[in-house]
Amino acid sequence: MKRRQFSALAAASFAAPLAMAQERTIKILVGFPPGGSADVIARLMAEKMRTSLNQNVIIDNKPGAGGRVALQEVKRSAPDGLTLILSPSGALVIQPWLYSNLGYDTIKDFTPIALVSTFDFAVTAGPGAPAGDLKAVLAWMKANPAKANYATSGAGTVPHFAGQLLGQAAGVTLTHVAYRGGAPAAQDLIGGQVPLMVDTASETIEHHKSGKVRILAVTGEARSKALPDVPTLKEQGINMTADAFFGLYGPAGMGNEQVMRIDRAVAEALRSPEVQEKIYSFGLVPAHAGPAELASIQAAHLKRWEAPIKASGFKAE
Repeated sequence: MKRRQFSALAAASFAAPLAMAQERTIKILVGFPPGGSADVIARLMAEKMRTSLNQNVIIDNKPGAGGRVALQEVKRSAPDGLTLILSPSGALVIQPWLYSNLGYDTIKDFTPIALVSTFDFAVTAGPGAPAGDLKAVLAWMKANPAKANYATSGAGTVPHFAGQLLGQAAGVTLTHVAYRGGAPAAQDLIGGQVPLMVDTASETIEHHKSGKVRILAVTGEARSKALPDVPTLKEQGINMTADAFFGLYGPAGMGNEQVMRIDRAVAEALRSPEVQEKIYSFGLVPAHAGPAELASIQAAHLKRWEAPIKASGFKAE
């Protein structure tokens, strides 16, 4: 009897820390306001992860400084798997080349957990541009350099530099017009104040469907499932691509068991048809990869953007 009681007590004491950890809430930070693609994807993922982890998972929006506010909070957090971030790749692979002092190292200060989505960008013409395909619009811009402007959701973003690469590949000098977010950029595109916009398809896809604007190209290697009739840049003879991703990260120092447990929950969430359909509706692609592959993808993107950003001479304030 005593031996059985001792075994029961030992088992209970071993299980207690795990049970306590599972009772604690996981917080996924999003470095942008509610309603955007990062926020919507994070909330979908959290809903599915609650079930598979048997643990409460909430979203905490920490907008500011292009995602840097949220990343700084994650860096300062304990590596207990309770504070995570769903981050677009721009904050991790573009900003290190723009700021002399970010306050963190995007490789050393974070633990890669899971790739969630990949995406490319849409090149969209508004009523301020002439009719015709992308080549016709770019030819008009070349002939009218004072009007050769393109809008994006912000300076120092992937779309900013994707637009620069587009101009170089097409032999046209394009002037960047930065907005505080994709929505105001899209409104000025619709209003004719700027003729072209380069940003995620989610910013203009509904306006494209309604006929207010025209998505002329996507920047990926293949056509978007959300826009099957829109050709890629390469299909139109412009040898240029640009893509990005969303990844789930934690602070540096997380244990392997914690990481793999969360990664399995992400993989399960991404198998949900509901989650896949919603991600596709934003012009994104659901795509799972584990921590090692995510780290490799991040390193490759970081290296890829170094030369174009340095060549542009752009530095963040």
